[in-house]
Amino acid sequence: MGMTVGFDLDMTLIDPRPGMIAVMNALGEEAGLPLDGEHFASNLGPPLDMVLSEFGAPAERIPALVARFRELYPEIVVPKTVALPGAHAALDAVHAAGGRTVVVTGKYGPNAALHVKALGFAVDVLVGELWAAGKAAALREHGAEAYAGDHLGDVRGALAAGVLPIGVTTGPCSRQELTAAGAEVVFDSLEEFPGWLSSYGAPAPAR
Repeated sequence: MGMTVGFDLDMTLIDPRPGMIAVMNALGEEAGLPLDGEHFASNLGPPLDMVLSEFGAPAERIPALVARFRELYPEIVVPKTVALPGAHAALDAVHAAGGRTVVVTGKYGPNAALHVKALGFAVDVLVGELWAAGKAAALREHGAEAYAGDHLGDVRGALAAGVLPIGVTTGPCSRQELTAAGAEVVFDSLEEFPGWLSSYGAPAPAR
């Protein structure tokens, strides 16, 4: 029986940056706030309410801003988003080995599901709105044995769940940062994942 592997979404399986720039700038213009789409898209990972707070949005306005962001998202972000190199192959490799795929993301679940559908990803379980160590509950619930992500928060989630932390440098964090945070395997992209999976757990060759 194959292993269950968890994956992050933004900058692990997908590159939503052009749309993220556009939607954050549109939200800022509409709300009359200095929201920086470029900065937001270059540092994807933390929850939206945290990002808006760091941009200086008044606390009492954040719930409405989050709701409006989610309303704008499908038409602005989803059409501009592409799969990252190796994303389809990584998911397919898990299934080919008899395993299951679980996407655990900080993104709002319904919008994450739109990406999965639009890009035709082979995902068995999708769980949204979980960040960093908060991802551990979903990883444990669905029996994940490894979790791949681009952010230090993803490594923390894997460690909190007691599963193999896999880093990928397609996001804002370097190989050194991911390794220092505890990632046991680090890829330049998910194109390396199928080869790694095929050899993972295989007995060492006889000497």
